[in-house]
Amino acid sequence: MADRIDRQFAFLIAADGLKTRHGDAALMNSARRENCAERSWHAALWALAFCPPDRDRGAVLAMAVLSGLADLPAAGLLTLLPADQAGRFRAFFDRAQTGGDPEARLVRSAARGQALLQALGRGDLGRGETDGLLGDLQTGRFADLRDDWPDLHAHAERLLTGRGTAADPVLAARLRFLAEADRLKSVLRGTTLFDGSRPENSAEHSWHIALFALTLAEHALRPVAADRVLAMLILHDLVEIDAGDAPIHGNHDPAALAAKERRAADRLFGLLPGPEGERFRALWDEFEAAESDDAVFAKSVDRVQPVIANLESGGGTWPTYQVSRAQLESRVGSKVRRGAPALWDALTPRIDAWFAANATGGAG
Repeated sequence: MADRIDRQFAFLIAADGLKTRHGDAALMNSARRENCAERSWHAALWALAFCPPDRDRGAVLAMAVLSGLADLPAAGLLTLLPADQAGRFRAFFDRAQTGGDPEARLVRSAARGQALLQALGRGDLGRGETDGLLGDLQTGRFADLRDDWPDLHAHAERLLTGRGTAADPVLAARLRFLAEADRLKSVLRGTTLFDGSRPENSAEHSWHIALFALTLAEHALRPVAADRVLAMLILHDLVEIDAGDAPIHGNHDPAALAAKERRAADRLFGLLPGPEGERFRALWDEFEAAESDDAVFAKSVDRVQPVIANLESGGGTWPTYQVSRAQLESRVGSKVRRGAPALWDALTPRIDAWFAANATGGAG
């Protein structure tokens, strides 16, 4: 078991490299280029928002999360995993790349829709860029949306040409929500990338946590529904668009923060069509309450990832927040043990070694 977890951790550590790969697209505020991890999270959110009830949501979300690995040498990355899991992930990855069944086509369309909205939403397109996007809609990278997603294709053409009918209200509401979600890519967290080069943002964190859950679900203390856990983790940090990140070792008023996050949830999930907004809000509330088996496990992996980030970066933010070994156990370890004790047991030797080597007075 320990060797299996070590191999899974090695895969997840290597996958952190997606946060330093950049595509051509810019954030909607044009501040910088989007990286591949936050793009993968946003595409997964698209897939979640548009997944019909008759589709296999678990397969859709697994493919959406794993398809981002196309921007890394995925073949080598998957060999880090135990052989049986590498085979399952390879099957999902290949399925997403070929797009030959309804779930895979939805994942492919969501990724293209996200890229299209990314370009349309910037609001500073020049004539050449507008003509280029129209060409992409007619014969280029977005042309398949005419058949796979005709209402989105027509909406994009209308925005670019000013001709045609207004978007369906349900589509328009979903697009407003997904455009607003782009702001999560600019919310900085207390933890850093695993190489310590910069603070992590909440969008790329959400993608990485979903990958953690997909990879480590077998270690949940009680059986969990993977699709519900993935959905929770894709949604869980959206409130930070309004509320900001609150590091677990920082000083803040828990009641005030909870109230602020509830107001953020009201606004953000209220952008969606009523029933869909209610479903997403219910998942977010369930995650925050941490009472169901799915939510307890989701909270556990959400706590594990920053610990690994700190270990990989030589202590990361532990010295900054003067974290002691006892504090880490009470604020993090107890929560991880509640949902996935095997994961905390696997990390404990590394944690103990770091604190033993870096103990300085009260900071531990």
